[in-house]
Amino acid sequence: MSFCKFSTEFIASSKTELDNIFINDYLPYAQPNHVVIYIYGLYLCSSNAFDNSLANMARILNLSEDEVMDAFKYWEEQGLVQILRTNPLEVTYIPLKNVLSANKLYKPDKYTTFNQQANEIFMGKRSISKHEYQEYYDFLERYHVEQEALLMIMKYCVETKQSAVGYNYILTVARNWANEGITSTMQVEERLNRFEEKSSELTEIFNAVGIKRAPYVEERSIVNKWLNDYGFNLETILHISKTFKGKNRFSIEKCDEKLTKYYEMKLFSIQEIESFEKEKQELYTLAKDINKSLGLFYENLEAIVENYILKWINLGFDRALLLEVAQYCFKNSIRTLDGMDRSILKFYKLGLLSLDAFNEYMGELLETDKKLQNILDILNIKRIVNFIDRENYKTWKENWKLSDELIDYATQLSKDKDSPLKYLSRILADWHEKGIKKIQEAKQTSPINKPSSTEVKKQNFKGRSFSNSEINALFQSIEEIDV
Repeated sequence: MSFCKFSTEFIASSKTELDNIFINDYLPYAQPNHVVIYIYGLYLCSSNAFDNSLANMARILNLSEDEVMDAFKYWEEQGLVQILRTNPLEVTYIPLKNVLSANKLYKPDKYTTFNQQANEIFMGKRSISKHEYQEYYDFLERYHVEQEALLMIMKYCVETKQSAVGYNYILTVARNWANEGITSTMQVEERLNRFEEKSSELTEIFNAVGIKRAPYVEERSIVNKWLNDYGFNLETILHISKTFKGKNRFSIEKCDEKLTKYYEMKLFSIQEIESFEKEKQELYTLAKDINKSLGLFYENLEAIVENYILKWINLGFDRALLLEVAQYCFKNSIRTLDGMDRSILKFYKLGLLSLDAFNEYMGELLETDKKLQNILDILNIKRIVNFIDRENYKTWKENWKLSDELIDYATQLSKDKDSPLKYLSRILADWHEKGIKKIQEAKQTSPINKPSSTEVKKQNFKGRSFSNSEINALFQSIEEIDV
């Protein structure tokens, strides 16, 4: 009897760990009862069970003892357990990391036919070592590929490479196909037939880029993907293939990367692709010019285009305005793309998406500032216009609907006061509350009768250029906007 052991409650509340290797590489290919027996046996290994016997396991799982025995024989073939004796049954579980690193022993007659046919494939080219045969066996067992299917892959690799191709190359092709679910002889034959159907297209592609050798298996697979899975026609593929020149020489991998990107973007025709590439080049040029205006340099512009330029263009900004904003940002010590992005969002909030709209807006701001500066001068206030002045003027004009004539008249009434600007605001607020909109009504409420200044006519500022001092001053109003 054990000196120390777990309680029944402790065992019931603990866990039985199942390795992911088992789930991925063994569980999908085993019979359901075999999986159940393996997992329950794993549980018994750590459960300290009182009756840990073949008969008891069969009873609990509602199986026969022969079914349990057959399951453990299967797992022994897979290398996951070792049957130490059969009467009574005693099984040892082997760590899966040991299973993967160890060479498994196979029944001598299991691969006799496979060995003979594999040897015939390489006849006159090279011999197959015991280690290579072992690698083939392990692959067949682990991926559950039919022997004839692997032999077909081996033969095709040798024929297309036209050399004593190594087993690593063969197994790489076979693993890739197995991962795609191609494990039977019929599936491999179907794949090879598809290769042959597209053989002339592949030859034409190779001729177009100056490759004289026969295509390899993986190259046939990739071109087959372009034509059958992606849906590109040969004309488009040839067009893309010919874009690789000079140092950027053609390779099947580079071409695949490009075509995969176009496929993901739903660009299939030459016209669609050329239009995209032209626009992309224009965006790269714009990104380069904006960086230059900001005093920045990035060797790789792809991230800049994706994270900033495309975002701004998609918001509706024209290129001319983006360059104008970049120059403004630099002059105002905003010299990062994030800083420019914040300014751009302020323009967006104002609805300024084009250079004409920007010039119109800036012209209106400039005209307003001239009016406000004139008010400050009349009130003998020695400073430049600020954001508060602009907000006050906006309230008078847009919210209270007061005319320039009324504002000019109120300015004349306020110029000799101690706090003339506050007095001006109080007069205008009083008139607004009383509903006074005309100069005659205002004069009747005050003994002072002063002439108003001449109303400045609104100008058309489309296409107008502004001095740096004007732009810097007026942009302060934009910087005050919250985004």
